Amino acid sequence: MTRSALAATAALFLAGAAQAAELYVGTGFPRLIVGLAQPVSDRVVVRADIATIGKISDTFTESGINYSGQLKHERVGLFADWFVAGGFRLTAGLTLNDSRLDLNAQGNGGTITIGTTSYVTTPDDRWNVNIKYPRATPYLGLGYGRQPEGGAGVGFVADFGVSIGKAKVSASVSGPNLPNTVTQADLDRELAELRDGVGQVRVLPQLSVAINFRF
Repeated sequence: MTRSALAATAALFLAGAAQAAELYVGTGFPRLIVGLAQPVSDRVVVRADIATIGKISDTFTESGINYSGQLKHERVGLFADWFVAGGFRLTAGLTLNDSRLDLNAQGNGGTITIGTTSYVTTPDDRWNVNIKYPRATPYLGLGYGRQPEGGAGVGFVADFGVSIGKAKVSASVSGPNLPNTVTQADLDRELAELRDGVGQVRVLPQLSVAINFRF
């Protein structure tokens, strides 16, 4: 967590130190969430958490190219919950992200179509794509649980929301053959198709359930 995030978190919790704080541990997407929440009024709770999915690997096809991919998503979140009815709340905040998708197409001595041209490859040729989400993004969501009132105990929490930001897409070729044969026009065409596909994803979702421990 950055110094500014730590300072903001400390200020939020000091503001409501007179009321019962709570620890929460959750799962879903992201896979693991650990956080602290602090009421600051009878309808508002501020909180901070750390979340991660670890690393997820998969394969898929885009524009006729077979990719192997690895997704990484870790974030620190600073949030304010406003309770509108019973345990239901609206959430707004900021997430600080380390989120990226790395894609790799290996030549394997066959051909790879980049843009409108099929290129002969060696086993060491690569077509590489990187999709990186912004470092800081606003967050909006809905949730249930974590009411400001109440004493010590254990409860249930659910959250659904999105961090909003447009991904940056970059691509390159490497190896003994492709860098010498692929034209810039084909690179630009393929990159444009990727930006029109996976590059159009503008949100990082959260759908999670958690157990909270009030003390």
